[in-house]
Amino acid sequence: MPRHATNLMWADALALLARTEQLHRSFFQPVQAGWEPPVDLLETPQELILVAALPGVRAADVELVIGGGELVVAGHRRLPPALRNARVHRLELPHGRFERRVRLPAGTYELARRDLTEGCLTVILRKLG
Repeated sequence: MPRHATNLMWADALALLARTEQLHRSFFQPVQAGWEPPVDLLETPQELILVAALPGVRAADVELVIGGGELVVAGHRRLPPALRNARVHRLELPHGRFERRVRLPAGTYELARRDLTEGCLTVILRKLG
């Protein structure tokens, strides 16, 4: 094999390793807000509908901000008082501060309504233009 082909293979392998390390670092960085709830974003001709999974979160503990082409859903999920002194065997549902930034399709929107029922936050954004 010609020497330049070997050098190209090494360069490609080193670039791939660097990219893998970069992905690993970005994947395992903690979210500054604590955790990000999963969301669905749907669109109809008149509105955008966002549904976020927020089990155990009170409506009063949720903040919504629309601006800069995105919707920010932030708040706090508290550990129920009855569980604060319990012995933990498994804790998979995240607690503490959360924040989720969702990029919105191009356009102008206003908050039409929000509802937090059965652990799902539904946000309706009316299209203005």
